[in-house]
Amino acid sequence: MTNRTDETSEQKRFSLASVPEPAERPERILLGERRMSDVEALMWNVEKDPHLDPTFGSVTILDRPPDLPRLRRRLLRMVDRIPRLHQRVEPSLGRLAPPEWQDDPEFDIDYHMRHVALPAPGSRRQLFDLATLLVRDPFDRTRPLWEFVVVDGLEEGRSALVQKMHHTITDGEGGIRMSEQFIDVERDAPDIDEVVLELEPEPPDANILEAAGDTIGHTWRRTLGVAQRAGTAAGDTLLHPSRLASAGPDLIETFRSAVRQLTVTDPAHSTLWTERSLRRRLEVLDVDFDDARAAAKTLGGSLNDFFVTGAAGGAGQYHERLGSPVDTLRIAMPVSTRTDKSAGGNAFVPTRSVVRVGDDPVERFESIHAQLDQTKHERVLGLVDQLAGFLNLLPTSVLARFTLEQARTVDFTTSNVRAAPFDLYIAGAFIEATYPLGPLGSTAFNLTMMSYRGALNMGLHIDTGAIAEPELLRDCIAEAYAELIAAAS
Repeated sequence: MTNRTDETSEQKRFSLASVPEPAERPERILLGERRMSDVEALMWNVEKDPHLDPTFGSVTILDRPPDLPRLRRRLLRMVDRIPRLHQRVEPSLGRLAPPEWQDDPEFDIDYHMRHVALPAPGSRRQLFDLATLLVRDPFDRTRPLWEFVVVDGLEEGRSALVQKMHHTITDGEGGIRMSEQFIDVERDAPDIDEVVLELEPEPPDANILEAAGDTIGHTWRRTLGVAQRAGTAAGDTLLHPSRLASAGPDLIETFRSAVRQLTVTDPAHSTLWTERSLRRRLEVLDVDFDDARAAAKTLGGSLNDFFVTGAAGGAGQYHERLGSPVDTLRIAMPVSTRTDKSAGGNAFVPTRSVVRVGDDPVERFESIHAQLDQTKHERVLGLVDQLAGFLNLLPTSVLARFTLEQARTVDFTTSNVRAAPFDLYIAGAFIEATYPLGPLGSTAFNLTMMSYRGALNMGLHIDTGAIAEPELLRDCIAEAYAELIAAAS
């Protein structure tokens, strides 16, 4: 999932407003090559350890059951337009290059679109518990890596849609844009004809030499590219020795940036969240969008600053109430690098920041605003993909252990995405709210926000092995947002 740090620019960059009818919708530019990026390959490789599972999901509350045949046709259209949804992962020879995406000749839409019902009474608690089980269940790595589950039987005649997707297919923002293929702006939107997929199997592996040559060529080109960039910089310095002095501070700052982001050695700061498990719970909360935006503006920051400050304040209050106060916690936060209106694929870099969790809410907001601004401009962020490429050459067990050690330096994760400020529908059913389930990545919780229709829908995905009282954490975070809004009034 990706963060937007300026809600105004986000509104300009992406909106589902004026979405044309399904048959007329233009295809967005799609991110994602035949091979995974090095960062995507890193996510694929490290999930050997289940604590590092990069799968994310969401729970969409619908006012009534959707029209299943209609939804199936729309999903087929989406699969036809977005190749990774009908492709499976094919590892490269000896892991010398990232895995490839290849068409799955046995693709079956009915395997990826499922239909279940809750037992009575069909409470939201039952729905959220089911959603965590569905998202936690590992993918079959021989099939395309996504599932949509329609859940009927929700109280008061409602239904839900649980979406589950592997992070190698896309990030949160890319996923929102992909959803244009099955979301409508009116309940009775025109239907579409069923798409017939024509998928061809890959040629047999008889030509192993060609595959090996392609893999080695990819590795050579990647290594040569890094070397050329380094050589160009070194040659430029030799031709212009006067630049060496001015380059010194830049090199030092790049090194410091790398230490801050890539090689953290001190443990996570929480005195309570010291254990990690595979037990999960979803709690949800809603905050008024206009109140949040007005508070952020009054306090001199962005909606994302408001979001992170409330999460940090709630985490601090949780520690305070359990008699184990802390001054700071370390957060993980993906920062979007997407600069166009593309869909699918991944365009983000992971970051880490130490944030204050106590103090007056206004002072906390100002501190976190400054901290996040520094984090967004870390010099090392532009080198993440190249570094991921070299890490992927490590043995899987070593890579997973190193990644897990770094993940355990983080207390919790935040992420936010923007949907639409107006009513949306899925196969004739009105979307009331959507609560994300962001990947934990071995942190204590992931709080992901999705702004929709005048509200900030927040999904609080919790490791209950780390957090003993999840409802208390939810309440503390909700109170922290109310406190921020009151402080800005």
